[in-house]
Amino acid sequence: MSDRVQTATLPELFEAQAGVSAESVAVVCGEESLSYGELNARANRLARLLVGRGVGVEDRVGLVLSRSVDLVVGVLAVLKAGAVYVPVDPGYPADRVAYVWEDAGPSLVVTVAGAGVEVPAGVPLVVLDDAEVMAELAGFDGADVGVRVSSEAAAYVIYTSGSTGRPKGVVVSHGNVVRLFESTDGWFGFGADDVWTLFHSFAFDFSVWELWGALLRGGRLVVVPFEVSRSPGEFLRLLVDEGVTVLNQTPSAFYQLMQADREAPDMGGRLALRWVVFGGEALDVWRLTEWFDRHGDSDPVLVNMYGITET
Repeated sequence: MSDRVQTATLPELFEAQAGVSAESVAVVCGEESLSYGELNARANRLARLLVGRGVGVEDRVGLVLSRSVDLVVGVLAVLKAGAVYVPVDPGYPADRVAYVWEDAGPSLVVTVAGAGVEVPAGVPLVVLDDAEVMAELAGFDGADVGVRVSSEAAAYVIYTSGSTGRPKGVVVSHGNVVRLFESTDGWFGFGADDVWTLFHSFAFDFSVWELWGALLRGGRLVVVPFEVSRSPGEFLRLLVDEGVTVLNQTPSAFYQLMQADREAPDMGGRLALRWVVFGGEALDVWRLTEWFDRHGDSDPVLVNMYGITET
């Protein structure tokens, strides 16, 4: 790993990639898509707004966003402001959300109207689809913000399920995420031709691998709508329609996708997958036999990575 990469942060590496891939599609969700240049500019505008609202280096910023292009913009913007993102899935139970707020102590929360999540009294809100906020964002410069932090600075806090029943907030640095991709690059060779899905909730650690696997390498990130993520047949169709090459799954989700693949072999035969990476729970290898019978063991290659946060 080069010295520059060892000391780089996620926004710095993304900005370098955006310079190379400015016209390439970075993120897609349904009918909406942004190029790398557009995604970078939108995140820069939001980062400027956050800094203007008092967000400083290593402040914790809550993100309450459903699966959308805005979710990706929000993550990038918080990091560009030098802050730490704390993802809260709008679908989480109220007591879990309350615990995350109490434990993380966000200085500000970014959300959209109607997210349906209660925010602690006194914590300022930035509501992205509010008319005044949208007008304010439109007035900002889209150039890189230039806030710099150490690679040892925290990038995010994600709450694990917790063996005690209480979620545990795990703080992960920029350097740890960068090191994960640099140390596995020789195995996978991810690149600009790869198409990834953001299948998991961004409050689940697997999302970190999905987001940055695409965005640090110039690939295309397909945000999977929640309804599609819960319908294996529709998800199989999305994988084919979008030409997805890198799929990341918990084993239990993949077993359901295998059933959809078995029921629609013509669709399964059109998959463009290069890699399927498992994580998040134990894999029962014997259950994959029927997949190997249909697809072989190299097209795609199946990899068990297990614990992303631990890795």
